[in-house]
Amino acid sequence: MTASADRDSRMLTALVRLHDALQAAPLPLDVAGAAELRGSRQQLIDQLEDYVLPRQMTIEAPLLAVVGGSTGAGKSTLVNSLVGRRVTNPGLLRPTTRSAVLVHHPDDAQWFGQDRLLPDLVRVQEHSDDRHALQLVASDTLPPGLAILDAPDVDSVEEDNRRLATQLLAAADLWLFVTSAARYSDQVPWEHLKRAAERSTAVAIVLDRTPADAVTTVAAHLARMLASRGLKDSPLFTVPESTVSPEGLLDASAVADVRAWLVSLAEDSDARSAVVRQTLDGTVRSHARHAHTIADAVSHQIAAEAGLRDAATAAYDEAAQRAVAAATDGTLLRGEVSARWREFAGTGELLRSLEGRVGLIRDRLVSAVKGTGQQADRVAVAIESAVELMVLDHAERAAATATAAWQELGTARSLLAATDDDLARASRGLRRGVEAEVRAWQQHLTDLVKAGDADRRTARYLAYGARGLAVTLGVLVLADRAPEGATGGAEVGRPLLDAVFGAESAATLVARGRGDLERRIGSLFDSERRRHLGLLDGLGIDPDADRQVRDAARRVDDRRFEQSRRDETPLTREQ
Repeated sequence: MTASADRDSRMLTALVRLHDALQAAPLPLDVAGAAELRGSRQQLIDQLEDYVLPRQMTIEAPLLAVVGGSTGAGKSTLVNSLVGRRVTNPGLLRPTTRSAVLVHHPDDAQWFGQDRLLPDLVRVQEHSDDRHALQLVASDTLPPGLAILDAPDVDSVEEDNRRLATQLLAAADLWLFVTSAARYSDQVPWEHLKRAAERSTAVAIVLDRTPADAVTTVAAHLARMLASRGLKDSPLFTVPESTVSPEGLLDASAVADVRAWLVSLAEDSDARSAVVRQTLDGTVRSHARHAHTIADAVSHQIAAEAGLRDAATAAYDEAAQRAVAAATDGTLLRGEVSARWREFAGTGELLRSLEGRVGLIRDRLVSAVKGTGQQADRVAVAIESAVELMVLDHAERAAATATAAWQELGTARSLLAATDDDLARASRGLRRGVEAEVRAWQQHLTDLVKAGDADRRTARYLAYGARGLAVTLGVLVLADRAPEGATGGAEVGRPLLDAVFGAESAATLVARGRGDLERRIGSLFDSERRRHLGLLDGLGIDPDADRQVRDAARRVDDRRFEQSRRDETPLTREQ
């Protein structure tokens, strides 16, 4: 491999990395200026795919001259006249809707396959009205090494036409800009020419359809405009107003200067390569520079995403903490739960019995807490309902708080608008989830009391029953961290558990029951939190994406510097 080919290969690798880094750096959040920067990022990606990467892989491919310009400037007629036969249909009505037409010498057909320039345009051989198609026309009237592409009007009233024109011009080695005496001062074409100057794109101007007596004046004014906009070295050709033949061609003499210049480029490999490398290098330089702007935008996206994530996390963390606290601080031992527990435990009688002897306390507890199966079930249902309402209430607050914070930050408005999920409310499935978790917790309590007396099935245990003991354990869990005097009568159950399991084992059962309930509540809030955080995860914002784009841009600049050195200069090995 020659030194030049080696440098081209290394540049190609750097450009592929830049393309991949830009692809992995979306700008989905509504950060200030993001809408415009999304367009800029996509343009960089598109031009890398349409022109830069294919051209870098095939430096020796024919020179592609894209003919573009203002509405009614005579682009198609000029293309037909340069080729010497009708290959593209001039539009009599505006806007003209048709596929782009690329004319090439038959020997150059292999350079314009689907995997080459403009790969997203489907290759066709016939005229088409499909904007996503590229009509290939082989003509031996063009010299090998030159291809001409007829583009839509850059100022078309059809947005799709304007978009296609921009895409085609971005894929050109040479811009052949066609204007007329009536349109040469129009703003839109000059915006394209400004971008061409910024990228050092090779540009030639054709002043078409100009009355003979105005050619000198208009051309002089146009030349001054070009010079003031950094295009003073761009060739300027004039095509005087003349009659078009029935075949849609101008007289050969009218376009002789333009054709001769293009043919000379095609036939001179050094000149052709110089034009290609000028445009390619300018485009690559521009991409590397603008990539840093995109990297800055990605940094803002990362910061915005972190702010949204923090806001949602804080809202749900606080709600989860409050819910967990409410589950064990005696808050739930009110209303229905308290009433059902008192019915089940006979609290008044138990409290009076606490003044007697221990043996009598145990005996009375046996008869009181044993209750009935229906009474235990009523307590369990009341607990389930209380926990469910408490969790739902805190989840609703968390959802509203998180969503309000997102709206206030202003960076997730489109994200919120795009989802069908009402994030300001708790999820529709939360109620069923809470019911399932509370029932699973109560079953866990039953399993705990069964396991706690597995080795000694005492008469006392059998008298109380696993269901009654589990309900008692559940009530004690709900009051485990309640301040003194706020236990809702739950304390009458403590002597019972102590009597059955022993004080130390009873305390362990309460701790394990509390831990399981807290874990289940936490899990429910984790699921609710994921509704917000899942949207952020789906954005695909890599916290390292900005650095990757900057590194890729710097690597491209390094390869440009390397290419600018003489062939005999030793190459620095790729790290």
